Amino acid sequence: MADNRTSDAAAAPRETDAARRCPACLSNDLEVFLEYEQVPVHGVLLMYSREAGRAHPRADLQLAVCSACGFVTNVRFEAGQHEYGPDYEESQHCSSTFSRFAADLAQRLVDDFDLRDRSIVEIGCGKGEFLAELCRLGNNRGVGIDPSCRPERIDAAAAARIEFRPEFYSAQHAGLAADMICCRHTLEHIQPVHEFLALVRGNIKPGTQPVVFCEVPSLEIIVREARFWDLYYEHCSYFDRASLATLFERTGFEVLDVWLDYDEQYLCLTARPSGQAADKYPVSRPRAKANPSMAAPMADFAARCQASITLWREVVAGWHAQQLRPVLWGAGSKCVAFLAATGLDEEIEYVVDISPYKQDRFLPGTGHRVVAPDFLREYRPRRVLAMNSVYRQEIQAQLDALGLEAELHAL
Repeated sequence: MADNRTSDAAAAPRETDAARRCPACLSNDLEVFLEYEQVPVHGVLLMYSREAGRAHPRADLQLAVCSACGFVTNVRFEAGQHEYGPDYEESQHCSSTFSRFAADLAQRLVDDFDLRDRSIVEIGCGKGEFLAELCRLGNNRGVGIDPSCRPERIDAAAAARIEFRPEFYSAQHAGLAADMICCRHTLEHIQPVHEFLALVRGNIKPGTQPVVFCEVPSLEIIVREARFWDLYYEHCSYFDRASLATLFERTGFEVLDVWLDYDEQYLCLTARPSGQAADKYPVSRPRAKANPSMAAPMADFAARCQASITLWREVVAGWHAQQLRPVLWGAGSKCVAFLAATGLDEEIEYVVDISPYKQDRFLPGTGHRVVAPDFLREYRPRRVLAMNSVYRQEIQAQLDALGLEAELHAL
C-alpha cells in the first residue's frame, strides 16, 4: 500500500517563492511560511469507490502571507483542477446546528437591510438553501449562480422565486437587478480575489446601491489554534478582518461591518458600492493596515501545526492499538485535510456523516467509506472524533439516541 503521508511536509519555504505579488492588495510583499506536499485537490467531491478516492489527484499547498495586508494565499494553486458540479457536495444544511445558524443569519440580514419584496443575487449559491431562506423570509426574488446548484433540493414554493444558473459568475452577469449581492464561502476558492471583486463591482447596475454580504472561513482562528485541518488545496485564499476589509475597500466598496460568527469560524462582512469605482483606485493607495496579530504568529505557525499533527496521529493510533474502533464524524474537507496531514489510514475504518448524499460514498485521498450514524449501532465504536467542535452537542445527542457509550472528542 502506498504511503500517502504528508504530515512531515511542513517544510522550510523555498527562497525563490518568497517574493510574489499579493492577489488581494497587489503589493509584492508575500512571504511563504508553510508547505504541505501532495494533498487532495478536493475535499467534498463525491467519490463512488474506494479506488476512485485513493486515486484522486493531489497537488502541493504552499501558503504565503502578505505583510502589507495580511492576506494568505496558496502560491502553488493552479486553477482548473476542480470539478464544481452536481457531485460537489458542500452543503451542511442536514445539520440542525448549521441550519439554525443559517436561518438566524438570513433573518438578521433581512431585518437589518429591509430585504422585503426585493431582488437578491447569490454568487456561489451552492445547493441554494440560503438563497431560498432569504427569499422565504422576505418574500424576495432570487438569482442563484453556481455550477453545483441543485434546484430539485429546494422547497417548490421557494424554488419558484429563484432563477438558478448552473454556471460560474462572470462579466455576462453585468446589470443583474440586485438589492443584495450575497457571496458565501466562494471567495476562498478564488485566487485572483482583487480581480474578481472588481468584476463584481463593475457588474453592479449603474445608479444602484445593493448591500453586499460576504462570508468566508476565518484565518484568525486557524492561526490562533493551529488548525491544520482547515487548510485545503481548493481554499487558495484566506482572510482576517483587516485583509478582507482592505480588499473590499480597494475594489470600490464602502465596508459597513466586519465580524466573526459561528464560534468564530466564519468571517462576515457587509458593504455597499462606494462613490469610487474599482478601476479608479490607485494600486498604491493605502487603505487598511495588516492586522499585527496575523503577521507575527506566522513564523511559528508551521511548527505549531506540526506539533498538533503529531499529537493527533499518536492519539488516534493509540485508540486503534487499544482496539477502541475509533471513527471520525464529519465527511467534509476538514476530515480529508486531517487524514492527509496525519497520514492515518487503517487506524480509522469508517467516517460518519449525517448527509444522505455522502453516505456510502468515499473520501477523496484516502478512500475511507462514509457511513450513516445508524451504522454505529452494529459497529459499536468506543471513540468518536468530531471534525468540528461546533457540532459536539448535536453529535453527542445522536450517540445517546443510538444507545452508544462511545467517548466523544473534538478537534
